[in-house]
Amino acid sequence: MIKVKQFYLNELRECCYILSDESGECVIVDPGISTLSEQNRITKYIAEEKLTPVKLLCTHGHFDHVMGNRFITDTYNIPTYIHPEDRPLLKVAKNTCRLFQIDIEEPLGNTIDLKDGDKVCFGKSSLNVIHTPGHTWGCVIFYSPEDKICLTGDTVFAGNCGRTDLPEGDNRAMMESLTEKVAKLPADTDIFPGHGPSSTMKEELLHNPYLKRETWMRFNIGL
Repeated sequence: MIKVKQFYLNELRECCYILSDESGECVIVDPGISTLSEQNRITKYIAEEKLTPVKLLCTHGHFDHVMGNRFITDTYNIPTYIHPEDRPLLKVAKNTCRLFQIDIEEPLGNTIDLKDGDKVCFGKSSLNVIHTPGHTWGCVIFYSPEDKICLTGDTVFAGNCGRTDLPEGDNRAMMESLTEKVAKLPADTDIFPGHGPSSTMKEELLHNPYLKRETWMRFNIGL
């Protein structure tokens, strides 16, 4: 059974997750680490839980989600998995962080590609990779049908969805990702987003307007 540990990191309150199971292996998802104290929080939890990190997973490549990539890969000597369409964002993360007066080590570029339909395995567990472009070209979510959990990154939040007005955003793609992929997850799935509190698919299907196709049709002429 997968255990989910959430950490709020950096000034944008990005959610980093450590997923582990009874094997002791774990994966680290979106380590937006920006300070030494945040580094210590992550490493302390891993040490106290006697976990062995085996993979770093990226829901997408925006700077607030990858600030700590290099720290994690150097500390635990593990590979980084990201959708190839978001790999270019890793190359500009260091310069983007400077705009926020944050200095980071540049994330490693020799990543392993994620694609729609992949399975990411660790210990006795696995996560299905679902490509959900819209917030960025290469956004993915990680879904475990066995444990009924989904890490949605910045594709969907509790009551909201990710912005699409950045250069790598696409409004039409976001609509399709939300209505054709996210909205089809089982209602009893627990949702763990890239910012803000967790939720459930039942709650989002009932109250999140961005999971309803008619909302997009009404506010996005021509879609």
